[in-house]
Amino acid sequence: MIETKSSFDLSMNETQRMIIDAVRDFAEKYIRPHVMEWDEAQHFPVDVMQKLGEIGLMGVLVPEEYGGAGLTYDEYVAAIIELSKVDPSIGLSMAAHNSLCTGHILQFGNEEQKRKYLPLLATGQWIGAWGLTEAGTGSDAGGMNTTAVRDGDYWVINGSKNFITHGKSGNVAVVIVRTGEKGDSHGMSAFIIEKGTPGFYAGKKENKLGMRASETTELIFDNCRVHHSQMLGKEGEGFIQAMKILDGGRISIAALSVGIAKGAYEAALKYSKERIQFGKPISQFQAIAFKLADMATQIEAAELLTYHAAYLKNNGMKVTKEGSMAKLYASEVSVRVANEAVQIFGGYGFTKDFPVEKFYRDCKLCTIGEGTSEIQRLVISRNILK
Repeated sequence: MIETKSSFDLSMNETQRMIIDAVRDFAEKYIRPHVMEWDEAQHFPVDVMQKLGEIGLMGVLVPEEYGGAGLTYDEYVAAIIELSKVDPSIGLSMAAHNSLCTGHILQFGNEEQKRKYLPLLATGQWIGAWGLTEAGTGSDAGGMNTTAVRDGDYWVINGSKNFITHGKSGNVAVVIVRTGEKGDSHGMSAFIIEKGTPGFYAGKKENKLGMRASETTELIFDNCRVHHSQMLGKEGEGFIQAMKILDGGRISIAALSVGIAKGAYEAALKYSKERIQFGKPISQFQAIAFKLADMATQIEAAELLTYHAAYLKNNGMKVTKEGSMAKLYASEVSVRVANEAVQIFGGYGFTKDFPVEKFYRDCKLCTIGEGTSEIQRLVISRNILK
């Protein structure tokens, strides 16, 4: 059940409004003019990510003592939504940097690790990557083949990770590798590995359907020696840490999905009022008006689920089920809304001259990344059947 309004306040606070205005202005100035240029070239704009750091969006949840903005999930969700309404690729990269790499160090790093890495990440001086997925182990993370073997004060890592956001441009990565038996949830550990570490480098850059301005590559480990001090938490805690990080990460993807849906919906709504057929705007035809009504209703429901999960996260409450619900519903809404937006645009929706074509390509990742829709249903069903 969603909390009553007395505890789950739907009204937007002043900080959220300020964040939304700031992000909207930023996106119009630095992002919108280049959206299709970056998309066509698969260009990851590192300079724009650094500028996001200058306005506090690369460390939204990081406390001020570590160089972050010290804000809550409410502001974080609002920022991702606004970025994603303009370019989901930038929303995705901002979300992955915050919730995965930076979030993992913030939640599980020791004081020395936090003071070393968080100020660099939170200010956008460094870009973070996070590695769990492998070519043969997507949803089955426990079957990973990348290993770390102890050698005195060091660990020697061999193997590879794939579908890694910022795998090439990232300055530091948090990676989860196997330090025990395959399939053992206590047989994996997390390490912080800096770019330039011998034996650690990026592999193939993926040529993607959508989210093309958000860099996705392989990470390769070839006898990569990492000092034991770079381990996050204790040996064997990596998988449990990763699952907790993904709980929060799914709120990020839900927000990303809401942003995509809103961007597609707003474009379709505007177009439907301008497109004249049979002597009147197509918005006046019931077939189009009902599509818009369904889109608006589904977006509102997805946004409520997302902010409810954010509310629980802000208050230190368990968010596994609610985060999965928000991610599942919002991601599938983004696909439905983007599809209907293309339909409303008709033939023009199939061209790159209008934004809905790109939303249509970008949205699909939301049903796959950070746990597929099928995995979300598994998580939800396990929680409601306890």
